[in-house]
Amino acid sequence: MTPHKQKRYFNRDLSWLSFNYRVLQEAKDPRVPLYERIKFFAIYSSNLDEFYRIRVAAWKNLELLAKKTKKELVEEPSFVLKEIKKTVLKHHAELSEIFKKQILPELQQNNVYLINEVELTKQQEAFCREYFLSKIIPIVKPVFINRKKSHEFVEDNAPYLAIRICDLDKKSNKDKPRVWEHAIVQIPTGSLPPYIELPTRGKKKYYIYVGDILKLYINHFFEEYELIETYAVKLSRDGELYLEDEFSGSLLKKIKRSLGNREHGAPTRLMYDRTMPKEFIKHLRHVFTLSADDLIPAGRYHNYKDMFRFPVNENKALYDEPLPPLPHRELDSYTSYFDALKERDYFVHYPYQSVNYLTNFINEAASDPAVKSIKITLYRVANNSKIISALIQAAQNKKQVTAFMELKARFDEENNLVYARELENAGVKVLYSFPLLKVHSKLLLVERKEGEKIRRYGYFSTGNFNEQTSKIYSDTGMFTANKLLTTELGYVFEFLADTRIMRDYKHLLVAPDHMRKDFYVFIDNEIKNALKGKKACITLKMNSIQDPEIIEKLYEAAQDGVEVRLIIRGICCLLPGVKGISDNIKAISIVDRYLEHSRVFIFHNDGDPRIYLSSGDWMERNLSRRIEVAFPVYDEKLKDEIIDFVNLQWKDNVKARIINRLQSNTYRKSEAKVKIRSQVAFYEYLKSKHNPSLKSVKADVVALKKMGA
Repeated sequence: MTPHKQKRYFNRDLSWLSFNYRVLQEAKDPRVPLYERIKFFAIYSSNLDEFYRIRVAAWKNLELLAKKTKKELVEEPSFVLKEIKKTVLKHHAELSEIFKKQILPELQQNNVYLINEVELTKQQEAFCREYFLSKIIPIVKPVFINRKKSHEFVEDNAPYLAIRICDLDKKSNKDKPRVWEHAIVQIPTGSLPPYIELPTRGKKKYYIYVGDILKLYINHFFEEYELIETYAVKLSRDGELYLEDEFSGSLLKKIKRSLGNREHGAPTRLMYDRTMPKEFIKHLRHVFTLSADDLIPAGRYHNYKDMFRFPVNENKALYDEPLPPLPHRELDSYTSYFDALKERDYFVHYPYQSVNYLTNFINEAASDPAVKSIKITLYRVANNSKIISALIQAAQNKKQVTAFMELKARFDEENNLVYARELENAGVKVLYSFPLLKVHSKLLLVERKEGEKIRRYGYFSTGNFNEQTSKIYSDTGMFTANKLLTTELGYVFEFLADTRIMRDYKHLLVAPDHMRKDFYVFIDNEIKNALKGKKACITLKMNSIQDPEIIEKLYEAAQDGVEVRLIIRGICCLLPGVKGISDNIKAISIVDRYLEHSRVFIFHNDGDPRIYLSSGDWMERNLSRRIEVAFPVYDEKLKDEIIDFVNLQWKDNVKARIINRLQSNTYRKSEAKVKIRSQVAFYEYLKSKHNPSLKSVKADVVALKKMGA
């Protein structure tokens, strides 16, 4: 089997690595404030840890399949794993270089010094010793690793010191080779701050990584040994396999049967200090059951995600300029959300505007005597969630509250189960995951008695009901009382309560039943217009596009003259700009201070745009194996707002990277005099819209529009 059966698509996981490199680009971009760059180091590291736990683990397990079954895969697992490793090693080398030659010197220019155990003054060393004795000793304990399966106690993606020691008596006999023993101890970054401030004088501040303090006094645990060597390591484990997200039908059954006896939690990656002796590496390979391909040499620090907790600095210039949430002038002019929604639909854009508009709406519904029921889908919920509290309050106020809780939300399963029990104890009717379908849509329906009739109010969102992520994820939510939409929203909740109830949808696009078919109809309509010589354009903004069938449909559209514009934050398996295949397709990716998370689908439709938003991407799993809902925008003012938003993104010439067939992540160059950083530009756009007196801001927006933004 050739490495690539298909030459028309970019490998999904190599494309994801290309996205994570865009995160690393933010870490090395001198235009980004220093402490924001440090944050991007942490994001890069955290992302990669999850990637090894899930995606690399999946490929390693597919590598174990029988040859006959492997032949049915699109790509050879061993080839993909080699390409992944080659890419990761290249990125790691650049990461280390950036940190050493850019970040550390710039910290020092700002009187912040991150030093190691050999750079301490006597006063600082005395402080570290006291810290070790009082804080570290009580919570750490080395464990000897001299047998296979020693990895079973090692925590996934946690930082450790690997130690090799030589006994004095065994070493003293010159006629015999040294006999080494090996141990491992976890660096306590979970229990203690990763970076410890050291005593200093004057303006300069000194910090040391807690692992370096542990390393400095590691001999405390091995006093009977003479020779002690320590090296930083980090082990990644095989996480839960989500095979249903990737495969279906007979191939899924074959894979499950083949992997039935796999070892869950088996190691998938060992990052280690490249100065570690070969004999020590060989020993770790043996006890952790690793292959040579699982080894990732790195520097003395592997856990850059600890930099999420790098000590804050009082110098505001080292951070992004604050963009406080903007008011929504129209919604604020009403004392009741229900009165506002009787007039028209409204968008709230996070984090540009506050999530309080959503929580206030739910709180009003919870306390309004006329409200009879509240229905909601919950996928990822914040800690200490105000939304959960409002739902509980509604149940206590005798409302009929129904919450569909998705228990298969990756990494949030336990948190969701806790909240589900809390809701049930309060009297909320909780519906749970379906066996083969993940409910990923973000929906809210409020039913209110007005006169003799029940009126429905809905909220559709591209992002989760999560107050924490709404501060950093760029998402859009739509409040509506449009009967066409709220009636069909009711149909969705009927289905979630009883999957035997099937309805026809004329306005909402609902997966897995017919969303894919509806998108095909819209694409075919653009093809028809292009063939008639009319303007035909498709503009798509998503996190990821991977589904082969819909990619082929876009290739077909491009070949027939449809202009296709893609704004893809993450995975892009489509190859733009390939002669004879996708000449008419252009793609960019924007990585900036906020995580682009909204999904927008715009079809020109001969001058009468069809616009849909959704929480689902064009991934095979979203279109075929998840319950997703795309909602239309019918309000003309809101249509203009979305078009302005997407056009600002398309004109971005500061944070946009071009996605080409090689995914080389070249920044878009522009000869335009006006620099457009789309996230900041959209903030100014909303500020102008909801604060008409700000003439200077309005002038900026007018200038952008004159440019075609």
